[in-house]
Amino acid sequence: MKDRNHLANIGLIHQVNIIENGLIDIPMLQVLQTDGTLHPEAELPDISQQDSLKILQTMQYIRVLDERMVAAQRQGRISFYLACTGEEASTVASAAALKPQDMIMSQYREQGALAYRGFSSKEFMDQMFSNQNELNKGRQMPIHYGSKSLNFMTISSPLGTQIPQASGYAYGQKMAGLEAVTICYFGEGAASEGDFHAGLNMAAVLDCPVIFFCRNNGYAISTPSEEQFAGDGIASRGIGYGVRTIRVDGNDVLAVYAATQEARKIALEHNCPVLIEAMTYRLAAHSTSDDPTGYRSKDEEERWRLKDPVLRFKTWMYSKQWLDEKQNLAFIEEVRKEVLQALKLAEQVPICPIEQIIEDVYDTPPWHLKAQLAELKTHIDMYPEAYPKTSGRL
Repeated sequence: MKDRNHLANIGLIHQVNIIENGLIDIPMLQVLQTDGTLHPEAELPDISQQDSLKILQTMQYIRVLDERMVAAQRQGRISFYLACTGEEASTVASAAALKPQDMIMSQYREQGALAYRGFSSKEFMDQMFSNQNELNKGRQMPIHYGSKSLNFMTISSPLGTQIPQASGYAYGQKMAGLEAVTICYFGEGAASEGDFHAGLNMAAVLDCPVIFFCRNNGYAISTPSEEQFAGDGIASRGIGYGVRTIRVDGNDVLAVYAATQEARKIALEHNCPVLIEAMTYRLAAHSTSDDPTGYRSKDEEERWRLKDPVLRFKTWMYSKQWLDEKQNLAFIEEVRKEVLQALKLAEQVPICPIEQIIEDVYDTPPWHLKAQLAELKTHIDMYPEAYPKTSGRL
């Protein structure tokens, strides 16, 4: 049996020394200044004009998608939506720094990462209208995307469940000898869940090649960060669990891209987890069920609009002569037409037959699920006005 000494790396002192909050200063990586100009001392990541244009266009696409779908929810065409306005750089630039074989496990504001991988407007709309063309057979509420072909794990509603799952998946990637990592997105509010602590500790102890990507947007729905925790954000927790940690300006495309590139390299080379805390801001409401005017001021929002990640990155691309304004405006107009057309088509597609609701649980549906289905049909038949799409198809 191997002898162990858990005091081996602990230094000695001879007077009481209390470690206070803030003793360890965790800096924030920033490459682009808020006006879109490069910091004089900044080191540019290895990024091409082609990749830069794809990142910008994906962010602009998502902004159009968000605007259209919030409007669709207000019109009663879909039930629910979550916009990522103001946070596009965090999700799109980080996804751009990954490889296609890397697994993405997200929370619910990472539609930019999925779009970057090639999820189409049709696929977005089919999911949000829960129609029979939807990849998960219409069994999820809107914005719960998933795509096996794009290595994007299907989203689940409970906060934080994807964090320990990501550790386990990454451990499997390591055991299989794959040249791949898992990235796990979540907000700073989800970091208050017990799953966060279990997931980080598991990854650190078992040396899992996983990138924990925290979007710290300042609010857990309506609860500001200072009412969520007293510590130095989420980055300090990574250090506490022995996880290599990076804090980055989440509204700076180049900083997020560089941080994620480095995190992926470290995770693969050392078979270890890395935590990235992206400091950003949610300009939109938490969801279409939320009214942010009840907990934050317009002045606060306007100050953050000055740090708009899309405008900031566009300014840098103009300075590099990598972007043509006329072509960019034409792209945005084409996207608007495409998204609207996809919406109109998706809402005309029928929903899945109700019989499918008991499939994919067992190889053959057992008697008790068949009995429950019969009860459900009876219930719908009694209250057809409450189920207008389903009642006419029984």
